Amino acid sequence: MTDAIPPMVSATIDTSALRHNLNAVRKRAPGSRVMAVVKANAYGHGLVAVARALDAADAFAVARVDEGLVLRRAGIVKPIVLLEGVFDSAQLAAAAASDFELVVHAPEQIELLRADGAHAFKVWLKMDTGMNRLGLKEAQFAAAHAALAALPGVRRPVNAFTHLASADEPARDSTMRQLARFAAGTGFVAGERSIANSAGLLNFPAALADWVRPGLMLYGVSPMAGATGADHGLKPVMTLRSRIIAVKCIDPGDQVGYGGAWTATRPTRLAVAAVGYGDGYPRGIRAGAPVLVNERRAPLAGRVSMDMIGIDVTDVDPPVAAGDPVVLWGAGLAVEEVAANAGMIPYELLCGISQRVAAEVR
Repeated sequence: MTDAIPPMVSATIDTSALRHNLNAVRKRAPGSRVMAVVKANAYGHGLVAVARALDAADAFAVARVDEGLVLRRAGIVKPIVLLEGVFDSAQLAAAAASDFELVVHAPEQIELLRADGAHAFKVWLKMDTGMNRLGLKEAQFAAAHAALAALPGVRRPVNAFTHLASADEPARDSTMRQLARFAAGTGFVAGERSIANSAGLLNFPAALADWVRPGLMLYGVSPMAGATGADHGLKPVMTLRSRIIAVKCIDPGDQVGYGGAWTATRPTRLAVAAVGYGDGYPRGIRAGAPVLVNERRAPLAGRVSMDMIGIDVTDVDPPVAAGDPVVLWGAGLAVEEVAANAGMIPYELLCGISQRVAAEVR
C-alpha cells in the first residue's frame, strides 16, 4: 500500500476556531439562544463537520429540506430550522419525519399545513419588515398568526421571525425602522422571537431577541465592509492552501499569463502555484493582490487561470522553491482582504470552493 498522495489544494477547517467563534456569539448575546446557520454546506466549510463541531449550539438553521436531511442522516439530533420552509406535500412529509422546524412566509405554506395535520410542527412565522424578499407584511401578519395557531398541525405558541436587510451598515436608519415594525407587529405574540443575523449581533443590541442566527461570524469573518473577523475577536475557520510547482526567472518586458496582462518591470523570480478558478480562487482578482508564500506576502502576477496562478516572489527571502506552501486566504491572510481585491464579498469565496479541493478538518 502506498502512502496517500497529498492534495494540491486543500481547505483546512479549524474546529477549535468554530467553537471559539460560537463562544464569542454567546458573549455578545448572553440572554439569547443560538441558531447556528449552516446552510450552503456551512458556507463552504462542510455541513456535517461544522454541525458536529458546533454541538454546543442550541439549534441549526438550513435553507432547504435536503440540507436538513443530510444532518439527520449524519446523526445530528439538535433542532433544525428550515429557513425557506416547505413547498409541497413531499417536503412536508420529509420535514415531519425528521421533526424539522418550519419558517412560514407565504399563505400557500399555511394552506399546506392545513391540509395535513398528522405532525405538530414548531413554526416560525416570518414578517417582512423591509427586506422585501420573503415574509408577510405587517398588515397580514396577525391574521396569518391566528390561522396557524388554529391548526392541529402546528404547536403553540407560534413564534415570530424576521430578517435584517442592512444591519452591516449601522449608520443607516433602515434597521431601526425594521426593528420598530417588528416590535409593533408582534406585540401580541406569546411565542419566541428571532431577529439578529451576524451583522445584527455585532451592531444592534435591540435585535438580540430570544434567538440569534449567526452565520458568517461563526466562520470567523466580518459581515461589514472594511473590517475583518479579528476586529470582532473572531478566528478564521477556513484556510485555503496550495503549493508552488515551478519557479523561473523572467526578464523586464516579459509578459505573464493569458493575454499578457502582467509585464515584468525588473528581473523577476516568478513562482507558479497549483490553484485557480477551477478550485474556487477568483478569476477576477486584481494583479498585485497578496498571497502568502512561506508565510510572507507576495503579489499575484498575471491572470488567474483554471489551475494555476503566477506570483512575483522576487522579494521573498529565503528564495522560494517548488513544493513551498502557499496560503490563498485564512490564517495570516484575511478572506475579507482577498474578497475586496476581487470585487466580491467573503460569502462568495467561502461558498465557491470547488469539489476538487480536499477538506481537512482539524
